[in-house]
Formats: sequence, structure tokens, C-alpha cells
Amino acid sequence: MPDEAILRVADAAAALSWYERLGYTKEWEHRFEPGLPAFVSLARGGQARLFLSEHRGDARPDTLVYLRVDDVDDVAAEFDVAIQDQPWGREAHLVDPDGNRLRVASPSR
Repeated sequence: MPDEAILRVADAAAALSWYERLGYTKEWEHRFEPGLPAFVSLARGGQARLFLSEHRGDARPDTLVYLRVDDVDDVAAEFDVAIQDQPWGREAHLVDPDGNRLRVASPSR
């Protein structure tokens, strides 16, 4: 599996619901004690993993992550966003509920 990114989120459960729309599933969740911030591992088909962290020092807001998918058209339809054709591929630009930016892309056809 490739390198993983950590994204800062205010509410891991709400963020998980949003990332499930991109095909991610929850692998595990850790809290040092009940009521403390969560750290959640998400995976998508053995190709990509993201960590969602409620811990303040783990990541900065407004992070940009580049994700490769088989068909960006499916993502664009799910989130009702436009696709931009680039010389290196086709991209859809998303922003999660916490302001983290994602460029989701697939190769040009």
C-alpha cells in the first residue's frame, strides 16, 4: 500500500461518513480513553489509506491530498462536481467537511 496521509478533522464519525462516499471503509479507531480525540484508519480497496485525526497537533487544516481512482467520472457524479481535463489526467476537486482539499484523478482516456 502506498504512503498514507493524516487529515485533521473535528468529528471523525462525520468525516468517515463523507469519505465512505469515496469508497473508503473504516479499518480501526483508537482513543486513549473514552471521550478523548479519535484517530481513525480508512482504506480503499487495498490501494489507498487515509488517517483521520481529531488530535490538534497531528495535521494542519486545509491539507491537499491527491488521490488516483479508476474512474473519476463516478466520483464527480457522486459529489456533483465538474471534471477538469489536464495533460496528465482528468481531475475532480473536492473539499471535505473540515476544509481538507482533495484532487481525485484518473488517467486521460
